[in-house]
Amino acid sequence: MVMARKRISTSIILLVLFLFSITVPSCCAETLPSSQAQTLKRIRKLLNIPTLLTNWRNSTDVCNIEPTQSLTVVCYEKSITQLHITGNKSTPSLPHNFSVESFFTSLVKLPTLKVLSLVSLGLWGNLPSKISRLSSLEILNMSSNFLYGDIPQEISSLRNLQTLILDDNLFTGRVPGSLGELPVLTVLSLRNNSLTGSLPRSFSSLENLRVVALSMNRLSGQLPNFSSLRNLQVLDLEDNYFGPQFPKLGSKLVTLVLRKNRFRSAIDSELSTYRHLQKLDISFNRFVGPFPTALLSLPSIAYLNIAANKFTGMLLENVSCSARLGFADLSSNLLTGRVPTCLVSSSRNRVARYARNCLATGDQNQHPYFFCRNEALAVGIIPSSQKKQKRAAKAKIVLIIVGVMSAIIALVGLIIFLVMRRENAKRMVKRPPPRLITENVSTGYTSKLLSDARYISQTMRLGALGLPSYRAFSLEELERATNNFASSAFLGEGSHGQMYRGKLNNGSSVAIRCLKVEGRHSTQNFMHHVELISKLRHHHLVSSLGHCFECYLDDSSVSRIFLVFEYVPNGTLRSHISAEGFGGQKLTWAQRIASVVGIAKGIQFLHVGIVPGVFSNNLKITDILLDESFVAKISSYNLPLLAENMRKVGGVSTSRSKEHSIIGRTTYQDKLDVYDFGVILLEVIVGRPITSRNQVTTLKEQMQVGITASDTVRRSIIDPVVCDGCSDESLKTVMDICYRTLSYEPSERPSIEDVLWNLQFAAQVQEEWGRDSGSNRGSPGFHVSPSQPGPWQLSIP
Repeated sequence: MVMARKRISTSIILLVLFLFSITVPSCCAETLPSSQAQTLKRIRKLLNIPTLLTNWRNSTDVCNIEPTQSLTVVCYEKSITQLHITGNKSTPSLPHNFSVESFFTSLVKLPTLKVLSLVSLGLWGNLPSKISRLSSLEILNMSSNFLYGDIPQEISSLRNLQTLILDDNLFTGRVPGSLGELPVLTVLSLRNNSLTGSLPRSFSSLENLRVVALSMNRLSGQLPNFSSLRNLQVLDLEDNYFGPQFPKLGSKLVTLVLRKNRFRSAIDSELSTYRHLQKLDISFNRFVGPFPTALLSLPSIAYLNIAANKFTGMLLENVSCSARLGFADLSSNLLTGRVPTCLVSSSRNRVARYARNCLATGDQNQHPYFFCRNEALAVGIIPSSQKKQKRAAKAKIVLIIVGVMSAIIALVGLIIFLVMRRENAKRMVKRPPPRLITENVSTGYTSKLLSDARYISQTMRLGALGLPSYRAFSLEELERATNNFASSAFLGEGSHGQMYRGKLNNGSSVAIRCLKVEGRHSTQNFMHHVELISKLRHHHLVSSLGHCFECYLDDSSVSRIFLVFEYVPNGTLRSHISAEGFGGQKLTWAQRIASVVGIAKGIQFLHVGIVPGVFSNNLKITDILLDESFVAKISSYNLPLLAENMRKVGGVSTSRSKEHSIIGRTTYQDKLDVYDFGVILLEVIVGRPITSRNQVTTLKEQMQVGITASDTVRRSIIDPVVCDGCSDESLKTVMDICYRTLSYEPSERPSIEDVLWNLQFAAQVQEEWGRDSGSNRGSPGFHVSPSQPGPWQLSIP
């Protein structure tokens, strides 16, 4: 990766030098006007008089200073046209009294500047809009500084600008759409910042673009159509969130880097005809479909990396390779057949990797054939032999749908009749007997429940969670389970009722919430709530097992509701990552990722797995429990039944912030849980309790710095216990998604699906790192040995 970045940087520099080698005059023996001489003197002072500017002793004769790598001043007709000042990569930011506004106020007094390069000087602050006054600028390079905030829209007024390089800064916000209005822009490099959002469609009209380098940002969405950019040679988008469709590109590309994004489609077949393509890196995405072996034989290809995708297809030994191909990585895909001879030849100048496929070779680690076939089916890649059958099946489905629609129309009258008869029957039903009513939701799932649910998998319908079917309990059962609700079974009391621990007749332990009902309401008033509660059964939720209604003797209205939940014995997630650990040991990095992946899956189920979705769950790390297998389960979520009862007694459901009360009425209601999840994830990363909003803000700022800083800086932020047991790529991915979940604006927070994808990617990278390093420290198979199970508690708000 480092070599790739160096090559891209070299290509940018060479291109810039080429553009100006015949148009820019060399330094000549001239004397500057006193105003420009004074400006240079002022700039030198604002830069804290660095040692690289010690040659500016005679400020009126700077045009005659011998150019160096650190300082070059070019003059033409008694005016400065080029100013290059380059410090060291390790240069710290300038003192707190530095003002970037004052600095540019001085710079704009050099209106004839065509080239301005200020690299690694420690400049910090917002890039001022007054940069637009340098109307003659053709090259602007301010990389490796500490500039932050938005890239100013005013740059678009620099109509002569050909090269814009702002790499290795701290810019945030979106890429300005106005950059698409620069008529002669040739090089755009904004690498290693924190830019977000999608690329403007206006980029499709930048016909002069040759280099686009946007790697290591947080850009997302579908790329603009680049097919009309006939001069585009370098496109580097590594480490972003672009996707899912492969972009439309021009055929003159020399370098294409899409590594670590979210592309999930097949690659464009036209790519196999790009005769100028020298480097192609599309690794660590989710590309599907057959791998076009013609890429190996492209006439100019020297570097090819498709690792960690879902490419399928059978390789043949007689596949040819380009004579220029020096590196090829086909590993971690779903390829079958045999390794091409050209990749395993004895050439010392060629490196080939093809592990973790299903290839018939003993040279590198391979999966069995059926693994790749089953994985291909799982992602919807159907072998050609099955495609005709699929099309025939689709035709049958169309005919069936037509028949069903006709039947539905014919049965409308019958349905209306049955509904009316049912309503009349309800009015004639006798009142329920006094004392206790146990509404039988069902021994399994009701037909209404199954028809309402947007997602209830077949395994859930069959009880694959290992839980008994949801049912109605009798009050006598619950009294026996809790020894008549004895104080020894009492776990606590909150705004949502009392909590007891009990043991049923079959020996299984349960947690029972007792909720007192205010007012007079029949059991029918609560049945739609019970329907929802009965759906809340998921591998990563503390699932509901049943309910019981206790009624008044006089009118059979409900006096108390008992909700029965599964028992989770292994303590809270916080107890397993706190300073003392759980049983003397703390979770490994791989186990922590597995836990937060489970939490994200639980949140996803609450949002979209049932109808209606359950949002605004006020999640806390103390609400996350671990079972005997250390599977994370959410123990407290926003049951509408509890919230409605609180409103009836004049209470409030939670003590959430003002943001929570406002956002709950907007389209961003799901983003509340994303933020709360981010706080949990933050504590999992740093390994210590987070108890205030100020702590979140401070750690978030540290996280932002750590994402773009070195591996050493990142590891200084995380829990020292897991510091040596995690891969840098996995850590960086987790820190990045954590930072995004904590965005102040709800609209800027990722979806829970986005969060889940990133965490699963981090888990995959960690697993491969652990396997490659031969270390078990980060392996998911390393579990702490639980001590005596601690008291199970369902969180009581």
